Amino acid sequence: MIYYIYRIPRTNKIGCTKNLKERVEEQQGCFNYEILYKTEDINKASDKEIELQKKYGYKLDRIPYNKLKIHKMEEIYQTSGTTTFKSVFEKSDFKTYYSDLKKLDLTGLGTVKVNNDIFNFIESKLKKSQYNDLGMYINNATLWNYYNANKEENTKQNNMFDNIRQWAKDKGILEKGDSKTQYIKLQEEAGELAKAILNNDRPEIIDAIGDCVVVLTNLAALEKLKIEDCINSAYNVISKRTGKMKNGTFVKENL
Repeated sequence: MIYYIYRIPRTNKIGCTKNLKERVEEQQGCFNYEILYKTEDINKASDKEIELQKKYGYKLDRIPYNKLKIHKMEEIYQTSGTTTFKSVFEKSDFKTYYSDLKKLDLTGLGTVKVNNDIFNFIESKLKKSQYNDLGMYINNATLWNYYNANKEENTKQNNMFDNIRQWAKDKGILEKGDSKTQYIKLQEEAGELAKAILNNDRPEIIDAIGDCVVVLTNLAALEKLKIEDCINSAYNVISKRTGKMKNGTFVKENL
């Protein structure tokens, strides 16, 4: 068995896995990564992961790879009111143990399909229990209400990006296209947007913004990425930023 240490530049992540396709490509939706190290020794892999995280200045894993317990669905404790994720005592533990979570059957409510948005929502709402040391929990009703309120919109959004990618595939853009030419195309569309804004031409503003999204979707696909994952990655960063408005723009606070 071979253990791989991989790096995803866009997310500043260095991780360890036995299966690159399942862990990185299928679960994380990333194809633009590099292999930094590989070994058949799990202890060497674990030590190297920490060493490289320090070298690149990335966040260190709280639990070394060789000490991880792979948590399964049966290790989620549920009542009629809450869902508790065992051994999750800090929110950052949720990604460590439950990155492969696909669905949750909420007692008396129904099944929640876990995509990136739902996963991030669960993580943001986790609370520490005052009564036991099982782990952190989320209120079932809170999750269920959010899931249903956003289910239709998320489905429409995902279908929209899928439709764009299918169109690009049909037109040969994904087979014969090039990221550099798509970037040039993006600059052209941005210029059209600037002109529309200066002319206060609302129909053209709408059209130009849509064109920019289409080009960005194709550009991401050519880089073996999904634009949805790029958006989620960016949101996870900006959602934690602090700052203030200055001269009509948001200026982040330098920490």
